[in-house]
Amino acid sequence: MHMNSDAQSAPGTAADAGAVDATTRFATAPRPDLASLTSLHARAVRDSVALVRRVTPDDLTRPTPCSAWTLADLLAHMTAQHHGFAAAARGDGRDPAHWAVHPLGADPVARYAAAADEVIAAFAAVGTPDQPFALPEFTTARTFPAHRAIGFHLIDYLVHTWDVARTLGLDHSPGPALLEAALPIAYAVPDDDSRRAPGSAFRPALAAAAHAGPLERILTVLGRSPDWPTPLP
Repeated sequence: MHMNSDAQSAPGTAADAGAVDATTRFATAPRPDLASLTSLHARAVRDSVALVRRVTPDDLTRPTPCSAWTLADLLAHMTAQHHGFAAAARGDGRDPAHWAVHPLGADPVARYAAAADEVIAAFAAVGTPDQPFALPEFTTARTFPAHRAIGFHLIDYLVHTWDVARTLGLDHSPGPALLEAALPIAYAVPDDDSRRAPGSAFRPALAAAAHAGPLERILTVLGRSPDWPTPLP
């Protein structure tokens, strides 16, 4: 998942334990309708594809809201995560080869779009909300029910789409249903000392403005500044 922020280390580092702890908070939440969840997830991923299609070769060296990552680094990570989660949905998530980050190649946009199609199709084929997903970047000690794993990927790509948009200087306005689904997932991520550790996937949460909408609240609770590239204190 690697929800990168300004506290994130280089691509390929281990995911934070906080993401595993967050699943405890989901345990008491009502189970989402799987068809609705996968539909919203597909919308989030397709939003990312629409923005990535606007990337030019000259954009790949741009800095992103993910500290120390260029846009090329971010796209390589996003592509790899699609492959990994798709493998998990097919029952093969334990194989680390599916999660490996590779160079973008000659056509990174086409490669990204193909990976996005792969994960959307894999999630659409999931049979039950409790189908087990192996997510070794979280932990190798247990699996996760499909509805939680899909939620992890949904919030990842809603925010990474914002990352790409900000990198390109473009606006990003997810639909209200997508934001409504994503907000409780973002708030379920623990905001504790682990966010200050080297390599943490998140910065400590920031204060949202009094008038902040759902997207701004999602960003700030995950430690991103909606005003990026304004330097954070």
